[in-house]
Amino acid sequence: MLHFARWKMALILVVVLGGIVLTIPNFFSQETVKSWPDWVPGRQLVLGLDLQGGAYLLYEVDRADYTKERLLSLRGEIRKALLKEGDRIGYTGLAVQGNGVQFRVRDLTKLDEVRKRVKPLENPLSSNLLGGQPVNEFAMTAAEDGLVRFEFTDEGLAQRIRSVVDQSIEVVRLRVDEFGVSEPSIQREGDDRILIEAPGVKDPQRLKDLIGQTAKMTFHETCRGMTPQQAAATRPPAGCIVRESLDDPPQLHLLKEAAILSGEDLVDAQPSFDQQTNQPIVSFRFNTSGASRFGRFTQAHVGEPFAIVLDGEVITAPVIREPILGGSGQISGGFNVEGANDLAILLRAGALPAKLTIIEERTVGPGLGADSVAAGKIASVIALVAVIVFMVLAYGLFGLFADLALMANIGLVFGALSALQATLTLPGIAGIVLTVGMAVDANVLIFERIREEARHGRSPINAIDAGFSRALTTILDANITTLIAAVILFQLGSGPIRGFAITLAIGIVTTVFTAFTFSRFLISIWVRMRRPTAVPI
Repeated sequence: MLHFARWKMALILVVVLGGIVLTIPNFFSQETVKSWPDWVPGRQLVLGLDLQGGAYLLYEVDRADYTKERLLSLRGEIRKALLKEGDRIGYTGLAVQGNGVQFRVRDLTKLDEVRKRVKPLENPLSSNLLGGQPVNEFAMTAAEDGLVRFEFTDEGLAQRIRSVVDQSIEVVRLRVDEFGVSEPSIQREGDDRILIEAPGVKDPQRLKDLIGQTAKMTFHETCRGMTPQQAAATRPPAGCIVRESLDDPPQLHLLKEAAILSGEDLVDAQPSFDQQTNQPIVSFRFNTSGASRFGRFTQAHVGEPFAIVLDGEVITAPVIREPILGGSGQISGGFNVEGANDLAILLRAGALPAKLTIIEERTVGPGLGADSVAAGKIASVIALVAVIVFMVLAYGLFGLFADLALMANIGLVFGALSALQATLTLPGIAGIVLTVGMAVDANVLIFERIREEARHGRSPINAIDAGFSRALTTILDANITTLIAAVILFQLGSGPIRGFAITLAIGIVTTVFTAFTFSRFLISIWVRMRRPTAVPI
């Protein structure tokens, strides 16, 4: 047990020195670290929300908004199915009513044909694990008097909401990453909520506005036949809608309800400046199919205006001066630099599938973080000094070896956290302090075993060798059970609990390495140099 091959000795030293090297950047400012060469390790600990301050936001999917939009979409699908080219079926009263969409068939002899056409719109979502009936999003009923109605099913709506939350999390993650938040925490909370923790955010309101905006972008052709003011005062023509602009005061626009293109056809959006006016704009680029459709539209409507609508408001309504065939364009709407950058972020990340409503928000100031860091430092230093002194008093020279292994352990923990860019939270600091105690606990087991073997008359080398080999099983059992608990905490916990689990898990791995391998390595060197005649414990 006390013999180490040269490659093993080299590997142990590389691991320990590597941990120390990865820890060093944490003793310097970010500006200093950024000035270092690229090949020098420069990753630093990422402080969590409770240590450096930031934003805590809890959003909820607006079910009413989602169901309204989904029913309007269903209404359009029903209209399209009934007015199929070449075989149109007459209907009346197609409208959203309550929690569903209904219409009445004029010719009752075609009721069976109507059922056949609109039946797929029940939208089967999935089958259960036992192979039973699929879960339909909608349930259709068709009365003999010609009244056909679609309503949400409870299971279908619940599954849709879960899907909306999953999609929203991905969109929010893209937006937060584009915003520049370091190590954000974005996760599901219950069935229809999303919890966001953004440490280090200096402008929480801007982040909140960026996350909460649906960012549904569409391109519309303008309607003719009456002015927007007339349409707003009476009733828009069939297939047309009235929308306000972002101007102050807002201007009215009469647009065709069916969009030419949507934000889903965009592949890129970047903030830039207009070469003529030097005003901030957003340049965008369509995908291949979007570029083709946009090119055909602009060719057929030269000299006519079209509108770019974001979340129901007209951003800009330019006149098409010439065909736009390159698949790219620009949005100018009186932006400032920050507004143009935020809009570009929204367009790149994509639209939210449903509106998110904020139900809880907290802004954690950096003062709390500074106090927490200071308290954590004091607790860590006191714990470390107490442990070091105790080990020297209790075990003499071997206690000193254990203290050296403890310092290497701390270096490995901080080095691993820095390399993995794991978020350090206040409970995480508690996990590190706990690791300090656990690290020497393994050495205590080994040293007490060595002391017991020496009392039974074994030679110093045999006693040391037996102490390490026989204590190994106990050390592994104790640390594996604790590691299992840490894994469960990480899987089932959230936020700070996960931070504690991560530092605890890393600390367990490094403890086993330093307490059993590194301290044994130090003692083996001492044995070779001194050839002791008694165990100095």
